[in-house]
Amino acid sequence: MENQLIHEASAFINFRDYKFQDSRSHAYRWVDIKHLRLPAEPVGARELLVALIGHEQFRDDYAGGGVLSKGTRHGPYWLRLITPDVYEAVSRKKAADVLWGWARQFGDLPAELETGLQQEVFDRLTAADHIYCLNELGDEAIHDWGRVHGDFHEFVLIDRSAGRITLLVAADD
Repeated sequence: MENQLIHEASAFINFRDYKFQDSRSHAYRWVDIKHLRLPAEPVGARELLVALIGHEQFRDDYAGGGVLSKGTRHGPYWLRLITPDVYEAVSRKKAADVLWGWARQFGDLPAELETGLQQEVFDRLTAADHIYCLNELGDEAIHDWGRVHGDFHEFVLIDRSAGRITLLVAADD
């Protein structure tokens, strides 16, 4: 089924592109968003997670390497250790609390950045039927240079009305 998920679009919000009151408040943070079209036939959430993990767009180290067709890393983790079982269903409120807390950890955000996050991230959380959060996998799952990220938050948003699954990663480097 992985080939039935079709990559539609991506968005990248780089905090460094915005003017903060304190020039270091951006803290090299960013949000990477990948949208994939759901298959036409109804598929359960677990099967969608399996398909997403198997999709080429998932093979991203989020450290400058980009998507690699034969990648072995996903964020800070070895790709082979990520399964649907390491995702936890979470509420919209919990996901929003984690993401707003991460985004505002060093103070207020520039208005333009807050607007962009609302449109690209938080409005999508609100529209999602199901939200899954990648749990911490522990030290043994971190790849050889996986600690390049101070924070790494990953959410999978399933929005059946839009026919889309969204991979949302908020991190720093």
